Amino acid sequence: MNKDDIRAQVRARKAMLDNDERIGAAKRVFDTLCSMAAFTLAEKVLVYHSLPDELSTHEFLGEWEARKQFFLPRVNGLDLEILPYSRTHTHLGAFRIEEPDGDDTTDIANIDLIIVPAVAYDRFGNRVGRGKGYYDRLLARAKAITIGVCYDFQLLDDEIDADEHDIPVDFVIADKHGIIRRRRK
Repeated sequence: MNKDDIRAQVRARKAMLDNDERIGAAKRVFDTLCSMAAFTLAEKVLVYHSLPDELSTHEFLGEWEARKQFFLPRVNGLDLEILPYSRTHTHLGAFRIEEPDGDDTTDIANIDLIIVPAVAYDRFGNRVGRGKGYYDRLLARAKAITIGVCYDFQLLDDEIDADEHDIPVDFVIADKHGIIRRRRK
């Protein structure tokens, strides 16, 4: 299945979720994430501010923002820049995603853990994004542990055809499958 077909299939499946399923899945995924040593030890965590069709990060951010230093990405041309997160200092930015305000950018090399959004993942850590390559360019410069989070149906049994520039994640957490460590080829 090509990436456009995967995007269409996942979009259709997400449309079938009710609010209770969305809330329950996010709670299971982020409870699992919080039990990982990688999260416990991380001081600086890059996380995405979820869109309505993504696994919600809003409760997670609210629960942990006083105990972890969170960062959000902001679109700058063809790349993402990283800024500290504050619930009261965001605006609706590119692609109608909440982005941080200010000029206090942080080098991605200073981030300990990155929570990576995607449309779908496989067990090799490959991911299908929304098609613009922002996260691949960012992850190519990162040294942090990377964790993808998703609904179970976003974890594909078949290997995703990865292009040379695609950067896999180290772990995937699916809401009922738990933690999947990237298989090496």
